[in-house]
Formats: sequence, structure tokens, C-alpha cells
Amino acid sequence: MGRQTGVRAGAVAAVLLLAVAGCGGPKSAGDGKTAAKPAASSSPPAAPSPASPGGDAKPAAGDVLPGMVSAAVARTQLAALTTGKPGTMAGYSRDKFTHWAEQGDKCDTRETVLQRDGRGVTRDAECRAVSGSWTSLYDGAVVNEASKLDIDHMVPLAEAWRSGAAAWDAARRKAFANDLTRPQLLAVSAASNRSKGDQSPDLWQPSDKSSWCQYGRAWTTVKSHYGLTVTEAERAMLTTMIDTCAA
Repeated sequence: MGRQTGVRAGAVAAVLLLAVAGCGGPKSAGDGKTAAKPAASSSPPAAPSPASPGGDAKPAAGDVLPGMVSAAVARTQLAALTTGKPGTMAGYSRDKFTHWAEQGDKCDTRETVLQRDGRGVTRDAECRAVSGSWTSLYDGAVVNEASKLDIDHMVPLAEAWRSGAAAWDAARRKAFANDLTRPQLLAVSAASNRSKGDQSPDLWQPSDKSSWCQYGRAWTTVKSHYGLTVTEAERAMLTTMIDTCAA
């Protein structure tokens, strides 16, 4: 994923029980992700369906991200994903994924996620978080300063580019980079986000294995909704992660 530039603090209140290029903290360069080694490009996937990501499935207890599906639904989604090789990074730029978008009340997407994912979050007149507490999903770290958090793109922008987003128009990329409906954005410790970079699950996994169930389902749901491809190694690790979910 790459590092992101934070501008203002959260607007929508919700409680984060476990929370986590993602993508960037204040004054960072995007989602904090570095480009992976390019490979031969693959054919662009079909446009994703606008249907609800969860269908009628109920998220498992303890989920902290929006739009989560059950393990059974995630397995079905994963089986339906097209297998492909990573595309080239030629032409990639974070500027082609507009972020952070304005969400109203002087708040942008980053500040909205900070408000949603934190506990006891207060903000100033410019929607900047001035206090609160966040638990990073990836490593379990408790963070009490918004400046030490990144907003991670579950599926990094660069990874999306390599798996189909290179063929999208600007509007689709903006929607992807600011998606508050699906489990695509979450507040995490800057250290975990920057360790992740723009790597896929076969190359990087959260150090806190208790988060693997959510991580695997979230990644799969995002790729399913947006019609992105997966590699064989990526599919295998996603299967391993989803298999950690309680029956």
C-alpha cells in the first residue's frame, strides 16, 4: 500500500474493538507502500458488481471492519477470483488514486476512519483528532496519538494496480482509495503499516495471528468486489488465513 497524507481528524463515531499505501499517517507520502517487482501484465478483469459485499451473511463476532462477510462467504468469493500474474508497475502513480476525499463537515476520509476506529476520539473545529485511543489490528499495539497512526488500504493501491486497477478510470480508483463501505480502510500503527508496504498476503502477514481471520476475509472481499485478480501464492495464503476462523 503506500503512505497517505493526513489532513484532518474524524467525523463519524463508532467503536473499534481490535483495529489496524494502507496507507499513510499525517504528512506521509500515501499508503506507505513501496512498489513490488513488476511482472508480466495480465488482462484487466471485468468491472465489479455494485452489489452488497456481504449478501445475507452475518459477520463473525468481534469483527472491527465494515462490510465483513462470514468465512463461508469469503471462501466462495476466493474460489471465484480470477488467478493471474502481477501486472507491471509501468504507469503507476499514487496520484492516480485520489485520496483523501472530502466526506463533509470539514472531514476527509482519513479523519472519518480515525473517528470510526477509535475510542473516546475528540476533534477540533477543523476535524483533526486531538485525543483518543486506537488498537491496531495488525500488531495489537495501543496508540494514543493520531499522528502515530496510518490509515491502511487493506488492498494497497500499488497491489491493486498490478492486479487490475491499471485498467480503471479515475472515478473507480478514487472510489477504491476512499471506500468506507467495504473492509478496505483501517487505522493501524505506522510501524505495522510500513512493514506491510504494498505486499500481498503471501509476502506479508500481520504479526498478531489472531487478526488473520479478519485480514483474509477483508482482503478477499475487497478483491472480489472490485474484480481484482490473485496469484496462486496469494490464494493459498488467503485460504490459510480464512481457515483460522472459528467454525
